Amino acid sequence: MFINWLLNEIHLKIVYYGPGLSGKTENITYIHKHIDPALKGDLITLKTREDRTIFFDFLQLEVGQIAGKKPKFNLYTVPGQVHYQLSRKVVLNGVDGIVFVADSQREMMDSNLDTLLDLEKHLIADGKTLEHFPWVLQYNKRDLPTSVSINEMNQKLNFFNVPYFESVATQGKEVFPTLKTTIKEVVKHVQSQLNVNQRKRA
Repeated sequence: MFINWLLNEIHLKIVYYGPGLSGKTENITYIHKHIDPALKGDLITLKTREDRTIFFDFLQLEVGQIAGKKPKFNLYTVPGQVHYQLSRKVVLNGVDGIVFVADSQREMMDSNLDTLLDLEKHLIADGKTLEHFPWVLQYNKRDLPTSVSINEMNQKLNFFNVPYFESVATQGKEVFPTLKTTIKEVVKHVQSQLNVNQRKRA
């Protein structure tokens, strides 16, 4: 969270995290394509020769108000490949909320779990933890024949009982509900932080 007192704005960062090719960039791309042009900035994508995101996708949204200030939500993705650890760490710096995009295919379950544990490791290094942080799960690629049941996905990944969505990001299914719930969780968390700070100053 960054507060621009001069412009009366709160800048908040939401990061889409998950294993390689799980659908993080598809989420951002769909949002950018279908949202009101008045609410969005430019979409910036950096890719490798393998045509995968290596650093971030960035999309700025403006919605509502928080404590009388205009919030600007900056959406990012991290690279899914393990060898981009430093890029993941940089993008997560100052994060306010997470969308964990899990690949529903059975052969990807170990990668989902490894990436989720990697996320928790990065958050802990920054003084945070998934247990007390706004995040949601998006179970993507639900249209594929090798998709694991939702019960099994929840048993293996949703150990803090956070909101979850069954999605097909390439078709836009549950993309916006995922984002809206994440924004709601972030706003609730930020408002509680601002209230605590106000009581400390009182």
